[in-house]
Amino acid sequence: MCGIAGYGGWQCSREESESDLRRMCAAIRHRGPDDEGHYVAPGVAMGMRRLSVIDVAGGTQPVANEDGSIQVVFNGEIYNYRELRDMLLRGGHTLSTHSDTETLVHLYEDEQDRLVHRLRGMFAFAMWDARRERLLIARDRLGIKPLYYWETPTGVAFASELKSFLALDRFPRHLDPVALGEYLTLGYVPQPRSIFEAVKKLSPGHLLSWDRERGLQLTEYWSPVRDEMPKIDAREAIEELQRLLAESVRYHLEADVPLGAFLSGGIDSSAVVAHMVREMGDSRRVRTFSIGFDEPEFNEAPHAAEVARALGTEHTELIVRADADALVGEVVRSFDEPFADSSALPTYLVSRLAREQVTVALSGDGGDELFGGYTRYTESLRRHELRSDSLRRLTGGVARRLPHASPGRNRLLDLSRTRRGRYAATVAAPLALADGGVALASVAGSVGHLDVLLDRWFDRAAGRDLATQMMLVDTMSYLPGDILTKVDRMSMAVSLEARVPLLDHHVVEFAMSLPSSLKITNGTGKWILRQAIAPIVPTRVLERPKQGFAVPLRRWLRRELRHRITQLLRPQSRIYDFVDASGVQRIASEHHVRRRDHSMLLWRLLVLDLWTGCLESGELIRPTSHDESIPGRITFARAS
Repeated sequence: MCGIAGYGGWQCSREESESDLRRMCAAIRHRGPDDEGHYVAPGVAMGMRRLSVIDVAGGTQPVANEDGSIQVVFNGEIYNYRELRDMLLRGGHTLSTHSDTETLVHLYEDEQDRLVHRLRGMFAFAMWDARRERLLIARDRLGIKPLYYWETPTGVAFASELKSFLALDRFPRHLDPVALGEYLTLGYVPQPRSIFEAVKKLSPGHLLSWDRERGLQLTEYWSPVRDEMPKIDAREAIEELQRLLAESVRYHLEADVPLGAFLSGGIDSSAVVAHMVREMGDSRRVRTFSIGFDEPEFNEAPHAAEVARALGTEHTELIVRADADALVGEVVRSFDEPFADSSALPTYLVSRLAREQVTVALSGDGGDELFGGYTRYTESLRRHELRSDSLRRLTGGVARRLPHASPGRNRLLDLSRTRRGRYAATVAAPLALADGGVALASVAGSVGHLDVLLDRWFDRAAGRDLATQMMLVDTMSYLPGDILTKVDRMSMAVSLEARVPLLDHHVVEFAMSLPSSLKITNGTGKWILRQAIAPIVPTRVLERPKQGFAVPLRRWLRRELRHRITQLLRPQSRIYDFVDASGVQRIASEHHVRRRDHSMLLWRLLVLDLWTGCLESGELIRPTSHDESIPGRITFARAS
């Protein structure tokens, strides 16, 4: 696991290139505290920070082919690298290390850009072909690993995090108003945009190439959209899923450093841990980690402990009594753009806990998107729809004329939306003041109505039924934009590698080819996953209602973080370039007196205010270290 940064095409002196590269790498030191490597030549500079996981002694980067004409820097893990290495050796290649990174340059020699189809893993890499003076960068199929690019008139720069660009004096820090609107409605900035106008995210399953003759070119090499398998037998499907899960977890155990897993006691993490126990056998006892809060509503620790005892893992459980104010600042600073999924807070805490004992932790993320686990899927399927466009417009017009707190107003708004818009309303907040949002008209207008917010992903999944469409839309948007961003940044903030076996692309392709009837049955999701893991997990795991990984945010905003909201309401707050002051005053007041729960939107505004402050002060690129102590900020109280 690493962080990478660099550029191709810029005409700089060697001294300038080396200076820029060191600054870009220093900004992402937390991603790789073990080592740093550089490659600088005319027209190219590539660097990396390394967290040593595979071939600890010999896996230094950049890595080159036999004659040095191809150079690569790489972030991630290639789980099938041993098979690839054997294939390359049989083909006459000379490999000087036992690292997964080295397979990339030799695969490129043989297959050029098609090399990505050989890779099974999570990855973001940049490769320089000196003979063709060509830069190739690639991101894994699901977007597990991040990769940003900044196109300029003379070339293109790349980085694992925006912090690397911010470290350069020449970088234009202009915020993208459309991205700001998307953030306010979704809580994150979806690809391909970033919060900065100049920078884009390389979308999952995409390649980017650059050379002087053709400039920048983007190519999609993979998509999760699949045709439905006709008349597949349920028993056959369960057996194939069992095989794929076992195989994926086995691949994800490849490491030369201590390894463990996050365990919440839910279906997904329990499935991963149960397979780990079976694969590791008596040779190594699985280490599991869970976090709990004092409030029972937010405390998954007892469930996790019960599963750990049943599976026989070496379990570490901590009840957290956190200084919410200090914790918020630490987490916001760890993201390179505004990010408002409050579950980032416990994710950061459990990552810190795991890093005390292991370097790699497996996670259960992805199961909800693949197998229909979110309650919003079943809720959306139950809703009635107004077929007439004119009736929807009339209903929406009536709703918008009613006061915000009027009984039935939200129901009328819901009825006025299309099926796509009604699903968007389950994952997005309205922007316009007339719809209960707080964005200025210019920001709200740049994003558009909820009816079209997710169209770019719904259009790609249009051939499937509504339930499958919703899962595919989440897999292409919410999963990389929110879930995987959260896991990557919070684990990397403490130099921990997080792996997601449920998102092995073989598992994803199979899951997305299944009919939705094998996933959502009688109003309950994950039917086939429950059947597949029933022989290896405690029965109570299968019966337990879904519980999100959350913090007591509603209470925090009324008590521990109340002073932050007070600061937010001051006229000089940075957010009023984007939102309406009277709208913010309204939702803050309604939340404080318990008239309405506006915790989600208030949190987005608070994060935006704190993040812009960090941007202005330079805090976003302050060098960090995974072993940096934060005295007095977070208290871990070991559970009995």
